[in-house]
Amino acid sequence: MNQRVTVIGGGLAGCEAAWQLAERGHRTRLYEMRPQRSTGAHVSDRLAELVCSNSLGSKLPDRATGILQAEMKMLGSLLMRCAEAASVPAGGALAVDRLQFAESVTETLNLHPNIEVIREEVTELPGDAPTIVATGPLTSPAMTQAIARYTGEDYLYFYDAISPIVDAGSINMARAFSANRYGRGDDTGGDYINCPMDKDQYLRFVRALQSAETIELRDFEREDPNFFEGCVPIEQLAKRGDDTLAFGPMRPVGLTDPHTGRRPYAIVQLRQDNLAGTLYNLVGFQTNIRWKQQKEILRLIPGLENAEFIRMGQMHRNTFLNAPALLHATMQFRQKSNLYFAGQITGVEGYVGNTATGYIAALNLSRQLNGLREWAPPQETMLGALCHYVTNCPPKAFQPMKANLGILPSLTVKIKNKAQRRRAYAERARSAMLAALTDLDDQVIQANLENSELKQHVET
Repeated sequence: MNQRVTVIGGGLAGCEAAWQLAERGHRTRLYEMRPQRSTGAHVSDRLAELVCSNSLGSKLPDRATGILQAEMKMLGSLLMRCAEAASVPAGGALAVDRLQFAESVTETLNLHPNIEVIREEVTELPGDAPTIVATGPLTSPAMTQAIARYTGEDYLYFYDAISPIVDAGSINMARAFSANRYGRGDDTGGDYINCPMDKDQYLRFVRALQSAETIELRDFEREDPNFFEGCVPIEQLAKRGDDTLAFGPMRPVGLTDPHTGRRPYAIVQLRQDNLAGTLYNLVGFQTNIRWKQQKEILRLIPGLENAEFIRMGQMHRNTFLNAPALLHATMQFRQKSNLYFAGQITGVEGYVGNTATGYIAALNLSRQLNGLREWAPPQETMLGALCHYVTNCPPKAFQPMKANLGILPSLTVKIKNKAQRRRAYAERARSAMLAALTDLDDQVIQANLENSELKQHVET
């Protein structure tokens, strides 16, 4: 029970994995290369730092990420608990104060008696030691090469994004307004700041994006046939057609401009980024435009003409394994029984999905060390469907996947009404997960299920 295990990577998946192993009595070494070696996207040495959006997705119970969040609560996820404690207003989404969230996770892991956090870069995979590799989308070059040598597989590349962040006090609220789509959320007037555009303003903005100068690509980026498809930048969307943005991240549905009493032609939404409400990020505005010109173009947005940008948008490399050829749904490496992978390197997208694979890898490594049969969630659950998809789809056609209702098995009864169909998927997933966990011989999970608040949550 006291065999030492290794977790490489202090991101979301690695932190969740280290905690779950430690809670099950395993002495755990968690390696994180920051601050000894930076990634170019992180800005601190804190564990579980969020480098892209501060949103963990919709928390509505009948949405894909909401279903996954509920399942992680059933499992007793540490990071879900930290996220809820650091949450900021975001309508139907679970968004967090980045600093508070990362500090909470860092402090909690540092204080656990079974966890030793080691701040150094790992450049080779451990030999026979039980190990979880959760090095994330920004795996260091040395570790990337080590994994490539070990797996014998070529790496694929796609791109992730960091959205711009503005000082809330610099937003012109005489042109912008606060509201949630369709009035969702609480009674505070709206969690999002909305910048409305008429058709002329929108087309002027689109023309600027279409002619913008972008950061020069390196050779391997130019050669990637799946360039940016994982997270398409706004300038690329603009080049696909004048109306692409208006039907995408700038769609105005569910919003009425109180200054005009009409629905705008297009809209830019900003989401609160910290608890103090002093920072807001531009939702869906990943971009590869050079920073100086990026600032000029973004100030064409009504309400942001004098915006103070705390951080400009940027794209960064995201590395992932060809998981269907290499991993089981338990996150176990097919060629070595005590080696597991977790997080975005497995091809799972989304903060909660990454965290969840860390949990699954840790649970199964612990079960293996204790002589128990490994476990994968039922495919009717969102977590089970996600793990199954990334490890069972055709390897030649594999692309990363995030939680979505489309990967769940079809319902036995066809339901035409979309809202009713979503609820049916959610209810089936909840029942399947609860039944599977009730029968699972794991003391940590059973103790979590005994929590009266969780029981009430499940029953309702």
